[in-house]
Amino acid sequence: MLEPENRSTTACVVGGGPAGAMLALLLARAGVEVTLLERHGDFLRDFRGDTVHPATLDVLDQLGLAGKLHTRPHHKIGSMGLIRAGRRSELADFRRLKVKFPYITMIGQWDFLDFITGEAARYPNFRLLMNSSFHDVLRTDGRVCGIRYRDDDGEHELPAGLVIGADGRRSATRAAAGLRPRAKGVPIDVVLFRLSLRDSDPREGITLRIDGGDILGLIDRGSYWQSFVEIPKGDGIRALRAAGVEAFRDKVVRLAPFLADRVGEIESIDALSFLDVRVDRLRRWHVPGMLIIGDAAHCMSPVGGVGVNLAVQDAVAAANTLVEPLLGYQREGTPVSRSALAAVQRRRALPTTVIQLLQRAALRVDLNGATAETRSGAGAGAGPAGRLMGRMIGYGIRPERVRDDRILNGTP
Repeated sequence: MLEPENRSTTACVVGGGPAGAMLALLLARAGVEVTLLERHGDFLRDFRGDTVHPATLDVLDQLGLAGKLHTRPHHKIGSMGLIRAGRRSELADFRRLKVKFPYITMIGQWDFLDFITGEAARYPNFRLLMNSSFHDVLRTDGRVCGIRYRDDDGEHELPAGLVIGADGRRSATRAAAGLRPRAKGVPIDVVLFRLSLRDSDPREGITLRIDGGDILGLIDRGSYWQSFVEIPKGDGIRALRAAGVEAFRDKVVRLAPFLADRVGEIESIDALSFLDVRVDRLRRWHVPGMLIIGDAAHCMSPVGGVGVNLAVQDAVAAANTLVEPLLGYQREGTPVSRSALAAVQRRRALPTTVIQLLQRAALRVDLNGATAETRSGAGAGAGPAGRLMGRMIGYGIRPERVRDDRILNGTP
């Protein structure tokens, strides 16, 4: 039975990931009535993007929240490196950046999202609906005017002045709007796993270990190694299963010999988490009454761990552009114009395209086994090159800052 909502909302944000949660917080601070829809009952998902980049920390600092985030359990990483034949070279150095936060903060994404939504919950015009799964959009005269969603009590309608789809790489909102991403070919997939970290281990931060065409990524999470191995797209996972877990353990030890005493923690191939690496983006991010942002608009590969940062930048750009139109709808019922939605896409299209091109180029180099020759030359990543890569990864192209005083001055 369809149960109507007892109230409408000005902005309905679908998806409680980094893009959706941050946008909901920014809109709430500006006085916009905003409802955030999250299909899970909590934010506890494993192997999600756990990197908070300097650009995101700058945004939180503008809001007076960076210090509070740093009170949560976290781990700071100042560089990304590459190790081949026992030699380390820096790929990106954040420590040399002349910025307030010259590091990447590693924090569980569940903790980050709990923090952001907790801050949003301080505003009476914010509402979070957990265990609520988007089902379809509502339309009037060809314009999206709300959503249908399901929860434990059944199916509901929620009228909204604007729907923002931020529901990730398999976006249901995007599909409901009839928008289809254009896939950009990538040559790899990734398998992920954890291994215990010991006091005697090298402190490597974020490191790629390379031998020929094999690549092992290690991320120091303080109490464990968050690890991944690249495999060829398509037959890679089948080849992995055919070779068996012992062969996989041997590969890990060959790439990182200090892990030999604990690769038994990889119990089986089935214990690995498989990530289908995608790079895609929408040609158009909007239809009347609806905007798509974050991974739903442009799926990023794991290269550089920039997906969370790009999603947050989308949210900031959207808030800067849409606060006034949304408040106008709230006051007078004036629909948010397509030109306002198009302005968000124009602002974020170039940064997205450039980063995706760089990611795809890096992936092609990795799979060909040429990474070792290309990246590990003497002084690779040192000096200006390291700073440039550090700025590119830490800030991307055209980093966003909050420009609307209503967001900056928002008080509960």
